[in-house]
Amino acid sequence: MMMEAEEQPRKTAFYSKLPKVELHAHLNGSISSNTIKKLIAKKPDLKIHGQMTMIDKGKKRTLEECLHMFQIIHLLTTSPEDVLMVTKDVIKEFADDGVKYLELRSTPRGENTTGMTKKTYVESILEGIKQSKEENVDIDVRYLISIDRRGGPSAAKEAVKLAEEFFLSAEDTVLGLDLSGDPAAGQAKDFLEPLLEAKKSGLKLALHLSEIPNRKTETQVLLNLFPDRIGHGTFLSSSEEGSSDLVDFVRQHQIPLELCLTSNIKSQTVPSYDQHHFGFWYSIAHPAVICTDDKGVFATRLSQEYQLAAETFHLTQSQVWDLSYESINYIFASDSTKADLRKKWSHLKPHF
Repeated sequence: MMMEAEEQPRKTAFYSKLPKVELHAHLNGSISSNTIKKLIAKKPDLKIHGQMTMIDKGKKRTLEECLHMFQIIHLLTTSPEDVLMVTKDVIKEFADDGVKYLELRSTPRGENTTGMTKKTYVESILEGIKQSKEENVDIDVRYLISIDRRGGPSAAKEAVKLAEEFFLSAEDTVLGLDLSGDPAAGQAKDFLEPLLEAKKSGLKLALHLSEIPNRKTETQVLLNLFPDRIGHGTFLSSSEEGSSDLVDFVRQHQIPLELCLTSNIKSQTVPSYDQHHFGFWYSIAHPAVICTDDKGVFATRLSQEYQLAAETFHLTQSQVWDLSYESINYIFASDSTKADLRKKWSHLKPHF
């Protein structure tokens, strides 16, 4: 038993040191408890201190508490200064966990009380990315503008306009769009027009789909857009009637999946780690990237997600390394960025 106890920290160190790519991280859901406490201190009038017990619970947060965390975060991030601070903190935390390339996603939000507009919201995130780079944080960061399904088609069109504008002006930082939010809100067809428009402009698409069961028609509509990556795809490979054609479509077009283990367990769309669909996609050697989704709310880190996948599905350190290295293929940045990252990985490769 002693041996095991001694090996544990060494084992964990492998995952922390492993260079990683994070492609599915919602900015607001990635805010850590430490940053939340800083935001609370700036807004004493909100009287949020009563919720501190939940914020301190970390890994033990229930689903209800996780959902409540999102509401608190929105109350706390109301000004461009808040968004800037949050962006820099999140970037630094990912870098500290060995993440070398990060695509953050967030829905532009206006706030009447502070005069923050959707545009200044986006500018604050870009400023956070720029300052982190100037401060030599060892991570390459890009931004995907999110379309929240609850906002409907008009907000989607607005998000695409912003994305197009910054795609041209933000020096290769805004690379695409994310479609997310409550999977039961709205219908896929409502978003086709703005998403097609984005695609025509050269923006990449990362679409959350098949997050909840019995959404076959909806999923097919979104797949027909040939998304560049799929968020979750939880029920694509389930035994749900007739979904083998969806799996075939995804395989045929080699569309990579962004898979978030802890998030699916905590939000109760997957019953246990060993039943996570990562097992299915990995077993058929389909492109899959391990991600965190909301590292702050779900109290996880990307190194921990890799460790969970490895221990659940019995992956060797060499297989884990390959999984991380191959994720470079699925980033939205340019081929030269991919080449730079591959060099970085080869310098850091351990002897197995």
